[in-house]
Amino acid sequence: MDKNATLSDQEKWDQTCSELQKQISPDAYQRWFLPLQFIQYSNSEIFLGIENSIYQFWIEENYLDTLRGCLELHWEANTGIQFVVVSNQEEKSKPSLSQEVSQAKRNGSQSKSLRSIAGDLIPRYTFDSFVVGLNNQFAHAACIAVSKTPAKTYNPLFIHGAVGLGKTHLMHAVGHEVFKVKKNARIVYVTSEQFTNEFVSAIQHGELVKFRKRFRQADALLIDDVQFFAGKDRSQEEFFHTFNALFDGNKQIVLTSDSPPSDVDNLEQRLVSRFEWGLTAELQPPDIETRMAILKAKADKLDVLLGDSVLLFIAERVKANIRRLEGALNRVAAWAALNERKITQDQVEDLLKDFIQEEARHIVTIELIQKRITEEFDLRMSDMTSKRRPNNIAIPRMVAMYLSRRLTSKSLQEIGDAFGGRDHGTVLHACRSVEDRISNDPTLRQQVHHITQKLETNS
Repeated sequence: MDKNATLSDQEKWDQTCSELQKQISPDAYQRWFLPLQFIQYSNSEIFLGIENSIYQFWIEENYLDTLRGCLELHWEANTGIQFVVVSNQEEKSKPSLSQEVSQAKRNGSQSKSLRSIAGDLIPRYTFDSFVVGLNNQFAHAACIAVSKTPAKTYNPLFIHGAVGLGKTHLMHAVGHEVFKVKKNARIVYVTSEQFTNEFVSAIQHGELVKFRKRFRQADALLIDDVQFFAGKDRSQEEFFHTFNALFDGNKQIVLTSDSPPSDVDNLEQRLVSRFEWGLTAELQPPDIETRMAILKAKADKLDVLLGDSVLLFIAERVKANIRRLEGALNRVAAWAALNERKITQDQVEDLLKDFIQEEARHIVTIELIQKRITEEFDLRMSDMTSKRRPNNIAIPRMVAMYLSRRLTSKSLQEIGDAFGGRDHGTVLHACRSVEDRISNDPTLRQQVHHITQKLETNS
């Protein structure tokens, strides 16, 4: 007999907490899990009371997988988690669920239904929670258009940009919106790596028919990080036929990548051409105004009051991507909530010193790359933009283009413009040539590695 069957729900939660204490630090448990209140277990979901939404965001960002693993030891597999903000009075008198808990149950059942039909869409990734700025307004507008009329406006929609700029957020938002328009829509969201893993598993277990049915009967297929298809010939072949089946059936396809279709190395040309059939939209790093808007929206969501000077300090120093920006705010908000007092700029700077140091290491510009290359190869800055092509100039210039593509978020065209107005194709050719040379020339490989280290550490 299963010993868990004889335990009350509260006892199961107590055992879950005991398991959590074994897996995380005492300080983390004391700060984030000890204040949690078990409310009830209902319809395969556990309801946990929290003092404010900061606890939810911090646990979801840092300990969600650990919490789920501990829950599975004492509850049924895939137990859902619902956080409910409760007041102290509600915590003391709990003969029945509060109105907030009832609302959470309704939201929980809706999100569970959404997950079962739409795949693992993240509930908070909606258009309402996406902050629009000059850096992303075109991609945002394209996603809105696609979600209103799937497969009729832009198909496929290809979104590209550097890590942490909101590609996945927009893709999930499209999924949520399509689901609103068509309640029974079959929405499938996976990363390219998940697609490949499922494909391999289907081959191993003789379940290709089931695999193809899952993907080719979708009303909307959302594939994240398609650059990881590169070099996987059989996966590319399978996805090629999946793409054709969906496109011919007037089903919406949304794809994301860290670069435009033509810039993804080792991707079959027939896939590149199909990715370019619809609309390609780029996400750029957010400007200071957009970063401030993101921080204010996030602070409101966390229900934490931070002064504009604190938010401005964060916005000015964390520029690389939105994910790091939100991570920095979460840390500051958590400190302010736990200490229950106003935070000073000096305290913010101390809390975020690792963010600031990391950010400084990653501020690499094309001009800085050109400068380092000229120093390494004993050239003049004018050689970076000249039309001269002797090997002692051409090869270092190609290396500079290669590093500009690797270490900055600039497009191929922007890189070409910085090297004397060269076109997109010239830059791409330079990058591929350098990759070939690095694989065959240990001396050049060591030089490039040395320059990269100096650029990334600002030394």
